[in-house]
Order: sequence, then C-alpha cells, then structure tokens
Amino acid sequence: MMIQDSKSFGKAIKEYRKKQGLTQIQLSAIANVSPRFIGELERGKPTIELEKALHVAWILGLNLSIADIEE
Repeated sequence: MMIQDSKSFGKAIKEYRKKQGLTQIQLSAIANVSPRFIGELERGKPTIELEKALHVAWILGLNLSIADIEE
C-alpha cells in the first residue's frame, strides 16, 4: 500500500484495525493512547504525533519502510 499523506495513513490504520476486529477504544487501550488520538489518526489529522502513530501501526502488526520514488 502506498502512503502519500496523513489521510491515506489514517485510512490504512482504520482498515487494519477493523481487520483485526478491534474498536477504536480497544486499540487505544492496547497502544496506551487516548481514543481521541485513534480517531484523529484515522481521520488523517496532519499534526498527529509521529511517534505515537508509528507505535499504533506497530501494534497492528504493520511494517513501515521508506523507499525511493520511482519516476
């Protein structure tokens, strides 16, 4: 999946959360963040805390990598 902005990152987080059958409240408890944070993350808030967002992705079992853009 290509992530190009905060909205597509949030969409991916929501998709994988739902695949695992978790509510926002359950995920927030597992990741030790507020339910509000999960909601803002999934809506693609551009000023979200990167460290927390990466932690939530890791909790969901997502592996993030950086690659050169092929033109």
